[in-house]
Amino acid sequence: MRAPFVLQTAIRLFEELGEVGLLAARTFQSIFRRRWERGMLVRQLEEIGVRSLPVVALTAAFGGLVFGLQTYIGFNRYIGPGSEGYAGPIISLGLSKELIPILVGVMVSGRVGSAMAAQIGTMKITEQIDALHSLGADPVRYLVAPRMIAGVSMVPCLTLLGDVIGMAAGYLYIVVLMGVNGQIYVQNVMLYLELWDVATGLIKAAVFGGVITLIGCWQGLKTRGGAEGVGRATTRTVVIASISILLLNFFLSKALPASLTLK
Repeated sequence: MRAPFVLQTAIRLFEELGEVGLLAARTFQSIFRRRWERGMLVRQLEEIGVRSLPVVALTAAFGGLVFGLQTYIGFNRYIGPGSEGYAGPIISLGLSKELIPILVGVMVSGRVGSAMAAQIGTMKITEQIDALHSLGADPVRYLVAPRMIAGVSMVPCLTLLGDVIGMAAGYLYIVVLMGVNGQIYVQNVMLYLELWDVATGLIKAAVFGGVITLIGCWQGLKTRGGAEGVGRATTRTVVIASISILLLNFFLSKALPASLTLK
């Protein structure tokens, strides 16, 4: 009984990967070879970018505070009192390269990815997708391509904002609340933090934005079974997108060079 179940699971996994790959190919073809809906693009830029600002800002602020708290404790406990001023580069590096891109990606997948799946899934079960087909319109060009462009462009912007807010929150905790020398803190950040460290996080964010959009649209387009099917599609979107972000973050961290400085 175990072998058939494993085999069926593997087959279903490869089928779904094939569906996502075909949708991605059609989406990029629509972006580069056809005119996409600019009105839809503007609405998606607002939906993904502007309306996600409060949750991203709040998440980044408390993420920076917690990271600053734990880094302060670590320096104070294991290196000694007075070394906390050298925590700045670790906080800034960890936030910009790892923590903020992941937090922003997970927040966007929960807020935007699920909304995409629900919107397109509702259109699917009410036969609006079939109506687009009957009118000769391409649903991928009209629905998916604008969302893909908005996701790839706006998630890095949200991540950059999160970097600024998170680093400011770390500075607030270390310097303002704990009384560490602010000049030493800032000098060490400027000395050791490279522009490539921030760029690495933005590259990850662009990939995460594309993955979130693709998974949300894919789940929406394959929705079946009425309102219950829409609920399943939104749940699967958040779960699959969150897991994909965590997996891709590891492989991107391994693939991208740690520094562009020649030694």
